[in-house]
Amino acid sequence: MDEKRQMLKHFLATLAYRTQKALEGAPADYPEFRAAPGVRTPHELLRHMTSVLGYARTHFIGGTYRPHLLPSFQDEITRFHAVLEELGKDLERGTPLRDTTPARMLQGPFADAMTHAGQLAMLRRLAGAPIPPENFIVADINAENLGPDQAKPVSPDAEWYSAEEEPR
Repeated sequence: MDEKRQMLKHFLATLAYRTQKALEGAPADYPEFRAAPGVRTPHELLRHMTSVLGYARTHFIGGTYRPHLLPSFQDEITRFHAVLEELGKDLERGTPLRDTTPARMLQGPFADAMTHAGQLAMLRRLAGAPIPPENFIVADINAENLGPDQAKPVSPDAEWYSAEEEPR
């Protein structure tokens, strides 16, 4: 895999990590939390992230991608990570890009999905269940792990946790 594709795959792993940080430990009502009329719920937002990444895949495999909203949030999480994993495989296999470049993939659908990961984190805060801060530059992000089981924080904000609490 060339250096650009390696960086794109690492970006996808970072997206998987940050998305899971926004999702794990969320309250049961979080998936349907609506901050205001017309604002996507986390469930709807995750489907949109999957749609954006599915669109990115069409630049490798052709066709179109328009996923419907799945009935359960857990199913939505599973599908999101499956699309990430397929994109990772496309990058690893050297599947040629169609009508775009690695830079445009980064500036378009990949960056769009990362923006939405930040929105998921913001919705957690608005829903009254903020995610603990951490130093992401030292996070244990592995380009081979695009699934939902992500590493625990390497450098969580010590002031966030009480002496008895473990990092989430």
